[in-house]
Amino acid sequence: MKYVVILGDGMADYPVAQLGGKTPLQRAHIPNMDYLARHGTLGLVKTVPEGMAPGSDTANLAVLGYDPRIYYSGRSPFEAYSMGIMLKDTDIAFRCNLVTLSQGKPYEERVMLDHGAGEISSQEARELIATVNEELSRLDIKFYPGVGYRHLMVWSEGPYEWKLTPPHDILGRQIKDYLPAGSESRAIEDMMRLSAQFLGGHVINKKREAAGKGPANSIWIWGEGKKPLLTDFNLKYDVRGAVISAVDLIKGMGLCAGMESIEVEGATGNINTNFSGKARAALEWLQAGGDFVYIHIEAPDECAHMYEIENKVKAIELIDDQVVKVIKAGLDRSGEAYKLMVLPDHATPLALRTHTSDPVPFIIYESTSSTEAASHVYDEDCAGGTGVYFAEGHKLMDFFLRGSAPDETDPL
Repeated sequence: MKYVVILGDGMADYPVAQLGGKTPLQRAHIPNMDYLARHGTLGLVKTVPEGMAPGSDTANLAVLGYDPRIYYSGRSPFEAYSMGIMLKDTDIAFRCNLVTLSQGKPYEERVMLDHGAGEISSQEARELIATVNEELSRLDIKFYPGVGYRHLMVWSEGPYEWKLTPPHDILGRQIKDYLPAGSESRAIEDMMRLSAQFLGGHVINKKREAAGKGPANSIWIWGEGKKPLLTDFNLKYDVRGAVISAVDLIKGMGLCAGMESIEVEGATGNINTNFSGKARAALEWLQAGGDFVYIHIEAPDECAHMYEIENKVKAIELIDDQVVKVIKAGLDRSGEAYKLMVLPDHATPLALRTHTSDPVPFIIYESTSSTEAASHVYDEDCAGGTGVYFAEGHKLMDFFLRGSAPDETDPL
């Protein structure tokens, strides 16, 4: 048996007036997902436990079968693992975004315009982070380049009591109410303020502005965490597994869980990613002897953060046509039995431009099953009407790989 998870980050949403009162999933033309919904198990899963922040970190941990209440120690340590940075038990890692803030005012009065600095390229970002490291590093603090706007800061024996806000949660807002709080928060705030002084005039940003692009004119530090300890996914489920993603968070999560991380040329973490390349890489992995692939696609989430309504619909359609369709066709040709799961990690409503803890719709399709529900389509409402519900998201992977029962008696 082969197993594939196709995770469209942030696909779930609320009804959108500009889409005729439909959600992006309802508006999108997704014949392949709809086919799986008619012939598979359709339901809802709550991926983010009550009281925990609805991030891709907690939600993807749950989808992979790890209870975030037990295994979550912060977001950035997974990213560090993906980047080859070996954290000590006493290290604190932080996500360091390159962001675009409004200009011409005192730092605290500026507005968060773009949490990803206009989809800055990794090559441009490496030069900027090198400058950040030259200007701001200390014996106990270092900065490391990642992918696109996503980078890392490591504080050796740093404090672990913080109140740090994700930049994608405050798009369009003045930043003064969201500056760092907690132990030694002034040190973090000072680094952010100083970065704005030298990044604004950097040659990379001058070129970006000349080309009509947003400058990466500040760093934004958040997502603190300690060295993670996950049990081995392959041993837990008796499979040989791999992850495919453009973002260090998911790569690192897979590596920490003992899986392989498959690199795909042209994978970007936005709507211009290599959708079909991810699908082909997954099929090649399975053909070469792998049992399980977790394909993570960031595009719908990024579109929702940027309030790109039509692009979110388009991203979902591209996942359907270039990933779901390609994966199913390839698995059908192989002649081997398989199971396929499609779901978001969390909802990212366009109206909010950030994540929520709402239950999200999932499909599990098994090639050997003769199930058919002619009225089923893949969207939030139809999934909610089936009565199939997992109140604890980490139990969904057990159902997918082992066939354990959902929490049908738990209230929605």
